[in-house]
Amino acid sequence: MSRVTLITPKSPPPAPPPQDLYAKRKQIYPKLAHGKFRTVKWAAMVGMLGIYYLVPWLRWDRGTGVPDQAVLADFGGERFFFFGIEIWPQEAYYLAGLMILAALGLFLVTSLFGRVWCGYACPQTVWTDLYIWVERAFEGDRAARMRLDAKPMSFNKAWRKVGKHAVWLLIAFVTGGAFILYFHDAQMIAQTFFIGEAPLSAYWFAAILTFTTYVLAGTMREQVCTYLCPWPRIQAALTDEHALNVTYRYDRGEPRGPHRKGESWEGRGDCIDCKQCVQVCPVGIDIRDGAQLECIHCALCIDACDDMMKKVDRPTGLIAYDTDIAVARRAAGMPTQYRLIRARTVLYGALMVAIAALMAWGLLNRGTFEVNVLKDRSPPYVRLSDGDIRNGYTLKLVNKSGEAREMTLEANGIDGLELDVIGLEATEAGRMLLPVAAHGVDRYRIFVTVPKETAGGRDHFTLLLQDTATGELHGNRTSFMAPGD
Repeated sequence: MSRVTLITPKSPPPAPPPQDLYAKRKQIYPKLAHGKFRTVKWAAMVGMLGIYYLVPWLRWDRGTGVPDQAVLADFGGERFFFFGIEIWPQEAYYLAGLMILAALGLFLVTSLFGRVWCGYACPQTVWTDLYIWVERAFEGDRAARMRLDAKPMSFNKAWRKVGKHAVWLLIAFVTGGAFILYFHDAQMIAQTFFIGEAPLSAYWFAAILTFTTYVLAGTMREQVCTYLCPWPRIQAALTDEHALNVTYRYDRGEPRGPHRKGESWEGRGDCIDCKQCVQVCPVGIDIRDGAQLECIHCALCIDACDDMMKKVDRPTGLIAYDTDIAVARRAAGMPTQYRLIRARTVLYGALMVAIAALMAWGLLNRGTFEVNVLKDRSPPYVRLSDGDIRNGYTLKLVNKSGEAREMTLEANGIDGLELDVIGLEATEAGRMLLPVAAHGVDRYRIFVTVPKETAGGRDHFTLLLQDTATGELHGNRTSFMAPGD
């Protein structure tokens, strides 16, 4: 009799725990560096903060009835003022040109020196530097801050933390307050903001900028550069092996290891593995691991390394601005090669010169008067009681000069055409005189009537305006609609 053996299937292995895709932020305590690059960063921070906070208070005389703030985005007056330059809404292409120039300049600098913008001029870097300076003033340098955070709460710890955050909030508020000064008259805002009489938009934007400055520079810091900012990803397409980046020269530093006084340097590299470059890094990376997305090229690791090299009596420059190809060639025993002038840098430079020249030519040759005619869309025409056809228009006159003008208005192109301006009467000579304010935009409501005998379908006519003082002539051709179109 046969025996049946029952095989119990094995239970499947337990599923692995779900992977946590969120990495908790590790607090970074950057140490104060000393050296030429730290000095440059101090100077850049003071200079750029000074420009940001002080420029709205500069005055520029433009005549009566025009804002005298040197730099102002006057949305109410439909103009942007930049010292002696006025940009009108229809000239927004100049602002586009400035943005293109800024982008190309950033591309050029990145292709030459890597992320030097991030390390010295980015607003996130500048305000984070300022916040760390305040933090250091209240809590001490790296070691002192680490010890303070490790201690339980006490009066000493509490007043230092509260004081730090209070100053951070004050800086954030001043930052938000300075931002709104670029969109409203600075003196008016200073007089009305704290008594509740400033525009509502001023309070909203001041609050938003205060909150974002405090959060981004005070608490998020390096996370903005690593996770929020797209520039680290974009720069990969703008750099190559010839770009000067903050670089650990592994050809000279390896093999690394501790070094005692009196020991020989034969058979080893100059890096003593002191990790000073890591301790001063505001984003907490090790530059010796090579190019990294988080690196902002602030060059503080250069200062820290140079300081240690002097202490161990070795040449400075173990970490320096260098190119990948130069380091690789030295490691292979080949002569160093640098190529700052190459196809991409020449292209960026040529485009910048061409766009800047085009914008300068446009500014030097732009007119001081513009005519715009806006036809009524609804209704497209009106049939009068006698059968004649009438169209309505809005005439927009832009006077960019500092003097008031008087313009004569005529229309021609259709037989029997009659022109009426609401609120104005023709002179004895049958001409319409339109006053135009200095530095202003004047709008007139006009009606054009065509006899029923000549009106039919779509036709065109021209409005002509002539300056009574200078004879300067301006025209605008527009359409006239009638039944049968």
